[in-house]
Amino acid sequence: MAETDPQRSTKPLLRTLAGEMLARPPWWLMRQAGRYLPEYRAVREQAGDFVSLCLTPKLAAEVTLQPIRRFGMDAAILFSDILLVPRVLGQPLAYEADGPHLSPIDDTTGLREIQKADIPLELAPVGEAAQRVRGALSDETALIGFAGAPWTVATYMVEGGVSRDFLRVKTWAFRDSGRFGALIGRIVEATLAFLELQIAGGVEVVQLFDSWAGVLPADHFERWVITPTRQIVGELKRHHPEIPVIGFPRGAGLMIERYVAAVPPWYARDALQSRVPVQGNLDPVLLRSGGTAMRDAVEALRGTLGAGPYVFNLGHGVLPDTPPEHVAELGQILSKPS
Repeated sequence: MAETDPQRSTKPLLRTLAGEMLARPPWWLMRQAGRYLPEYRAVREQAGDFVSLCLTPKLAAEVTLQPIRRFGMDAAILFSDILLVPRVLGQPLAYEADGPHLSPIDDTTGLREIQKADIPLELAPVGEAAQRVRGALSDETALIGFAGAPWTVATYMVEGGVSRDFLRVKTWAFRDSGRFGALIGRIVEATLAFLELQIAGGVEVVQLFDSWAGVLPADHFERWVITPTRQIVGELKRHHPEIPVIGFPRGAGLMIERYVAAVPPWYARDALQSRVPVQGNLDPVLLRSGGTAMRDAVEALRGTLGAGPYVFNLGHGVLPDTPPEHVAELGQILSKPS
């Protein structure tokens, strides 16, 4: 169901990702469907819990479409969660007020606890949600799918949730790279199956979220971020050469040139934008704050990156207490040509 030639697409996001420079940048926001929207909160209450919301196609499709109806972004990103992969690999998953909680695995028993999973069967509701959304979008709006990159997924699996120091996962990776590499290999396999499922459902772009890439030193960044990402992208391109892949290695700094993704605006422009389209990079706090500071930052980003193929986004996800009217104002700013 994906476009066979993004360069001929009418969709601004696909045109930009194919290397075209447009009069205004296409835009979408990470976590654009979420708690800052009252309509999302109503559906979330109806679902009962977060995982049920992700795995109920009608509801997942509805919350995916809500920001498109309200703000008119150039892309919808399928409502799902990166931790569905460890859940189907056998780790219990629950969401509490402080974030996700999994039963942590370790370097002695962890690999035995990771099960083989039938991703197309167990996560079929995600594919159905993609079909529902794709059928409801206009001819101008693209559909993005996503997964967590293997390193970031591994951090949650080993730490049991969000971590401040990443002590458990880094210790395992540094001490026993063989067994940790086996864990990464299983995550790579499951991630590919998850993305294939979404592509079959109609997504036209996929993004790999490596939210904790920046906690690794350079030599381990190469091994645990770049290498598994290269494996996933290589397999996707072999089977789906028409599907663009967006990389998001948060906090990668100057190691980014080897990864090739969006970083500080001047660096992206000078080192990367002649080679690939870039995406980013407004601070989510500026969107939350709104006003002159937000407007000035948006114009500065457009001034720096607008001379090449550029997708406007945040540096991370929309904050839960962001006023929806600030997102509407952002859309109005971005609707004007440079």
